[in-house]
Amino acid sequence: MVRLPLTPAEVARGERLGALLRRARGSRSMLDVALAAHISPETLRKIESGRVATPAFPTIAAIADTLGLSLDAVWAEMNRVDRMDQVDRVDQVEAAVGEGAVQPVTRHPSLAVQRASLAV
Repeated sequence: MVRLPLTPAEVARGERLGALLRRARGSRSMLDVALAAHISPETLRKIESGRVATPAFPTIAAIADTLGLSLDAVWAEMNRVDRMDQVDRVDQVEAAVGEGAVQPVTRHPSLAVQRASLAV
């Protein structure tokens, strides 16, 4: 099976997941948490280091349960920065439009003609 390369967003999400799990694990040993979650310590190490950016759902569910994390909290934390990145990108596009560097699609002349013909 050939795996497609991860996007930068997927890599960042995996790093956020790993950081969340490390914080939640606190002073507990990686071996202790891995055994309690019924996964290998190597798997936990790879997830925490971000090397496995897209771990299987049952694996994350087992780790979250062992650490006392809700899956909702894990999901929210993983996607929190993605939403902020989207807001930043929208702000950047709006700034570029305001400076005239980018012409928004809604003002594109050919689309205005198409919209006018559809409205008739």
